[in-house]
Amino acid sequence: MGAYATEKQRQLDIRYLKMARIWAGNSYCVRRQVGALIVKDKMIISDGYNGTPSGFENICEDDMGQTKPYVLHAEANAITKVAKSANNCDGATLYITASPCIECAKLIIQAGIKRVVYCEEYRSNEGLALLQRVGIECAYIDIEA
Repeated sequence: MGAYATEKQRQLDIRYLKMARIWAGNSYCVRRQVGALIVKDKMIISDGYNGTPSGFENICEDDMGQTKPYVLHAEANAITKVAKSANNCDGATLYITASPCIECAKLIIQAGIKRVVYCEEYRSNEGLALLQRVGIECAYIDIEA
């Protein structure tokens, strides 16, 4: 866990991550449910969970149990939701239950998100490495502790 300016910020981070975990329960994915919240100026401006695009059946895995290639990750859903609104992500914090993959890391960078807080490791750390390379703060918090 990274250093915290204040204990109050740490407690807020834990609460938002717990909310993201609850939001993950909306996912129809069987293999893994992931939730995301985007917070800016102490307000939740977007939310997302992993799943199929609008208009598709809510089935994330194929007959072999593999995730379908068109399933959207939680952070991609949250970022694109902001794009459809009058808001933006400049300077925001992304709370996500699993650390981002490299494709979502690119979206995070382009969206202007400045901080990513997560509570589970994704199978690859390429996304975190890319975010750290451009100076985006990444913080792991064990919300079970």
